[in-house]
Amino acid sequence: MKQNIRRFWRLVLETNPPKALLAIAVALSVVNTLVGLTIPLFTKNLVNGFSLDSLGAGQIIGLAGAFIAQVIAGGAAVYMLHYGGNKIVSAIRERLWRKLLRLPVPYYDSKETGETVSRLTNDTAVMKGLITEHITGFFSGVLSIIGSLSVMLYMNWKMTLVIFTVFPLAALIMMPIGQRMYKIAKAAQEENARFASVATRAVSEIRLVKASGSEAAEFEQGSNGIRKLFGLGLKEAKMQALISPTVSFLMLVILVALIGFGGVQVSSGAMTAGELVAFIMYLFQIIMPITQITQFFTQFQKTMGATESIIGILEADEEALEAGLTVPRRTEPIHVRDVSFAYNAEEPILDRLNFTIEGGKVTAIVGPSGGGKTTLFSLLERFYLPSAGAIRHGERDIADYSLQSWRSQIGYVSQDSPVIAGTIQDNLTYGLDRVATPEEIEQAARMAYADGFIRDLPDGYETAVGERGVKLSGGQRQRIAIARALLRDPHILMLDEATSNLDSQSEEAVQLALANLMQGRTTVVIAHRLSTVVDADSIIFIEKGRITGQGTHEQLYDGHELYRSFADGQLRMHMMA
Repeated sequence: MKQNIRRFWRLVLETNPPKALLAIAVALSVVNTLVGLTIPLFTKNLVNGFSLDSLGAGQIIGLAGAFIAQVIAGGAAVYMLHYGGNKIVSAIRERLWRKLLRLPVPYYDSKETGETVSRLTNDTAVMKGLITEHITGFFSGVLSIIGSLSVMLYMNWKMTLVIFTVFPLAALIMMPIGQRMYKIAKAAQEENARFASVATRAVSEIRLVKASGSEAAEFEQGSNGIRKLFGLGLKEAKMQALISPTVSFLMLVILVALIGFGGVQVSSGAMTAGELVAFIMYLFQIIMPITQITQFFTQFQKTMGATESIIGILEADEEALEAGLTVPRRTEPIHVRDVSFAYNAEEPILDRLNFTIEGGKVTAIVGPSGGGKTTLFSLLERFYLPSAGAIRHGERDIADYSLQSWRSQIGYVSQDSPVIAGTIQDNLTYGLDRVATPEEIEQAARMAYADGFIRDLPDGYETAVGERGVKLSGGQRQRIAIARALLRDPHILMLDEATSNLDSQSEEAVQLALANLMQGRTTVVIAHRLSTVVDADSIIFIEKGRITGQGTHEQLYDGHELYRSFADGQLRMHMMA
């Protein structure tokens, strides 16, 4: 727990919080609490000498001034604290968001999307609740308790000891409850992240859910998460049900003892009725802060769990996007030398691959499903590092280049051609490191044979495409992807056969667009169709992570039995990316 507290404060301090503003907020909270401590003293004097004649203008002005000062100081403190707290949480969210964008692909391989998003939204919201609502209540509450007890000791130490006897008992009860609350809060946050993951997956793939008739299965999985959250909520409610009545009971015991003992003191003349009233008012200035402190510790336990999850992300290794050399703007061959790769040691994917992708030419990667073609693309993109061997651009290892520079040289067009929610223009210029003119955008669209259908849409280039481009056909999405690649003007093209799932009319348009895109560029194609392979300058045949054939179509057709079988079958039914 102590380590979590230190990590929490370090995380807060790293956001460069507005210390002056928070100091003023704390000072105003102190003023607000101190002013509140004077009000029972005014009340004591009023009770002891109550009459219309004794109620002087000075007392009325003093009491009114105390109330006004308390309202102003309290309001200003609350606003400043919320401002500072929101600024801290905003900085943490920004830092977390930047980190999530810089984490490497392998990190996301083992994480559910919903779980990661939950860390960014729900866990930071828990931290925000502690900082903006509970921390000031805790410190001002502690100050109020200390101040009230100090005044009460000064007024009548015997009666104050009656209150002190209850505090050790309260601490004995509350400490195990607090530890249990931490465990429940941590479990609830984990389950909340899992439920968010299930919901995100189902909603994002709703068409697959409906097409597969999986509504019942998804409902059951989601309901299971909801039931677990309900169970954890009940456990938390049980803890709260123990805390609230226990605190109320203890305070009631104190109040009864105070009134009983105080009544005896007033009867004997040891104290005045005004002092007894002041004592009771100070007791309430202790009761309310104790409730605030209890709520603080409940939220604090939740925040410690959230902090652990957030720091786990922040401490993960990220990609160094800018570190390294700039890729020279010239056509170079890409040499794959003794490259092996495995996601884990027990499951090797690629085994000692050796081949060259000639600069300015087309190289096709062919082979059965599961052979490692897509993994090879991931290595070329540097989503993963080879387990052994190296990939060279010319004479230099591609690992020597900065990720940002290397990836800026690559244009990637896949079968599904991902499209983001937004307009067609947003998608065409997505990821572009410069501002493209309307003329450039239209030229790229024309070369991708996309300009015609774009102009037929209601709002042209400003037409919203829907989430993941659901308002566009497969051929339209792929031509958008090709136009985007043309705007990037990459030296290296990576094509996951963009025509494999299209009708003949769309295929023809996309083929023409690809011809424009491939001109003068180094192109690597995962090939599914014979037409692509026949036209390639070189073909690499991969089986079970190994190269079993290299050469032109004619060379492989004559000398590679499995290639010939696939070629005769049009390379379709047997090969997947």
